[in-house]
Amino acid sequence: MTPTQHTDPRPTLVTGGTGKTGRRVAERLRLRGRAARTGSRSGTPPFDWNDSATWDAALEGTGSVYLSYYPDLAFPGAADTVGAFCRTAVAAGARRIVLLSGIGEEGARAAEDQLKASGADWTVVRSNWFNQNFSECFFLPPVLAGCLAVPAADTLAPFVDADDVADVAVTALTDPAHTGRTYELSGPRLLSFADVADELSKATGRTITYRPVTVDEYRTVLRDAGQDQTYADVFAVFLDGRNAHLVDGVREVLGRAPRDFTDFARETAATGVWTP
Repeated sequence: MTPTQHTDPRPTLVTGGTGKTGRRVAERLRLRGRAARTGSRSGTPPFDWNDSATWDAALEGTGSVYLSYYPDLAFPGAADTVGAFCRTAVAAGARRIVLLSGIGEEGARAAEDQLKASGADWTVVRSNWFNQNFSECFFLPPVLAGCLAVPAADTLAPFVDADDVADVAVTALTDPAHTGRTYELSGPRLLSFADVADELSKATGRTITYRPVTVDEYRTVLRDAGQDQTYADVFAVFLDGRNAHLVDGVREVLGRAPRDFTDFARETAATGVWTP
């Protein structure tokens, strides 16, 4: 990595550029005066993980990539797709790639290996579950309904804020000192889903409960909501206790503590997103 790559004027392709972390990464890059190209099916040019014919146009002229794979690196075939994309990016001249990965995911590790083998100047950012899953994603409807039905039993998880993830990713994209490094990110404390329901109840002034269900029962919940039932198996991996520990990547990269769930809940409640 040469010093000139730190100030590379070419845009960064932000895959998942309209998603929880991608949107934040693009915003932060632009605030730093860096060009960011939104990689999504509605982008210009469009980008689709399922259509490799869209990759070349999206990568043309870019110097780096924030790689957030959809729907999840734990899904079958994800690692091979990520590997093919990384090789295409490197061949197109976008050697700097920061991959959003997951802690404790075997599928994610396979995708990381594909990235490292591609010849890219890589950084891996391994994340725990996002706080924003409760405000911008699949847990928003249950919060609005007042009941979180999840196959988590009493497992603890170190939820991390998407703003912290984006701050780490942008630092890695813009500072060559982070090349070849892997960072694991979590929030500052462990929470059960019962704890989360209590935090959300306090923040919203509503009663939000947690109801543990089996994986099979959760498949039914997803089916009834019109969502991909594969997420039931993905969630089961995350919620089997393997990630019930804290890691310090946020402080390592940013020099500050990660955002606490209480602060996230209070500030998010004020936006009205959890008002039925």
